[in-house]
Amino acid sequence: MSNRVVNILVPVVSIIIGLIVGAIVMVVSGYDPVLGYTALWNGIFGDSYSIGNTIRQITPYILSGLAVAFAFRTGLFNIGVEGQLLMGWLAAAYVGYAFELPRFIHLPLALLAAAAAGAFWAFIVGFLKAKFSVHEVIASIMLNYTALHITNAVIRNLSDGSFKTPTVLESATLRMPWLREITDNSSLHLGIIVALLMVFVMWFILEKTTRGYELKSVGFNKDAAEYAGMNVKKNIILAMTISGVFAGLAGAMEALGTFQNASIKAGFSGIGFDGIAVALLGANTPLGVVFGASLFGSLKYGALNMPNEAGIPEEIVAIIIALIIFFVASGYIIRLGLQKFGKKKEGQ
Repeated sequence: MSNRVVNILVPVVSIIIGLIVGAIVMVVSGYDPVLGYTALWNGIFGDSYSIGNTIRQITPYILSGLAVAFAFRTGLFNIGVEGQLLMGWLAAAYVGYAFELPRFIHLPLALLAAAAAGAFWAFIVGFLKAKFSVHEVIASIMLNYTALHITNAVIRNLSDGSFKTPTVLESATLRMPWLREITDNSSLHLGIIVALLMVFVMWFILEKTTRGYELKSVGFNKDAAEYAGMNVKKNIILAMTISGVFAGLAGAMEALGTFQNASIKAGFSGIGFDGIAVALLGANTPLGVVFGASLFGSLKYGALNMPNEAGIPEEIVAIIIALIIFFVASGYIIRLGLQKFGKKKEGQ
């Protein structure tokens, strides 16, 4: 069995095992798994409204997954995507309402502001690692909390007592009337196009550019890369900065598409942390991230229908998602089993 086939089968088998074990959990808890999964399916694909909102849910997961995956591919662990996302969220919301510009200027400017804010927050992590050998996990975790409190303080000053910024102007919104019409007034917006474009951008940088080759080389072996004449410190900073661009854009999806503003938060949104699971599900590849985000976003949104239609609490769905992630994280065991099965089959 070829490595490519195994790489495809590992997440598929992980998902199937996760769903099976999830069904067992439902049975043990006294719920009907058939009704549960039917409700989950209807919550995702039941009508145009559900489909629209499912795609909207998937959109920021694609970008947060890309942020984590890009860092992984370059030998870094960007656990600070959540903070970078919050900074991008605030930047996009501010530019979205504070300036009156033509749409063809205003919307791209708001997106660029979000990308720049996320990039700057990730740049700090890369700079600390490259110049002072501060581990990126420690630095990015601390900056997550810093971002949360800074954005809350800024929003409190910008708000009119409603604990949120003013709504972004029509010239900066990602929402389109025709998208709402074809999806029965769902919150689907143009962000999915931005997300898919970024999937292409990540693939192009890593696979088709000299700089992408250097970034991957530094991630594989810093000493060998330095011996070959590559600037390791510069590439570490650049890798984290590019990762932050994707994270900042994930925040823009929420600011300009889903919520149309930025509000004070009691805690993290979770999208940045979920991006780690998305990247794992997608094996850190651009296309894989799309599939991982699609699964994760679909489960997250479809779960909302399970309590209403099947009387199954959302906690059960959280368990199912956790099981899927667990089995994906245990992919080595599944991979080993598939390889042994393939060898046994070839021997016959």
